[in-house]
Amino acid sequence: MFEDECRALQLTPAQFGVLTVLSAHPGLGQSSLARALGFDKVTVLRVLRGLEARGLVTRLADGGRRNVAVSLTEAGLALLEQAGAPAEKAYRRLMGPLDRTQQQQLITLLQQLTGELEDHARAAFVPPGTDA
Repeated sequence: MFEDECRALQLTPAQFGVLTVLSAHPGLGQSSLARALGFDKVTVLRVLRGLEARGLVTRLADGGRRNVAVSLTEAGLALLEQAGAPAEKAYRRLMGPLDRTQQQQLITLLQQLTGELEDHARAAFVPPGTDA
């Protein structure tokens, strides 16, 4: 269902993920964005190029040649807001078979797993404005 609604918005799940992370972390670098999503840098670059061509994100050099900061445009934010209700509906449907306690247990376990995986990553995800 969510995929159908995203298709109507011309938004892939990967694009939705990028927009969601950028909404929470404006100006995030491409490498940190890839890390936050668990995508490789090439995939993120392809997604960003498509979003940029549609006027949904901007990519600006941030210091060095290889450091690029990415932010949502007004159009990107508006599209993300449109996708919010279908995403929430999909989340409720996914979590529906679980009671509140089970939902919290699942979230806690997933956070534990991703935390353990983070320890083995080549580069940690560090949101802007935090000390590494």
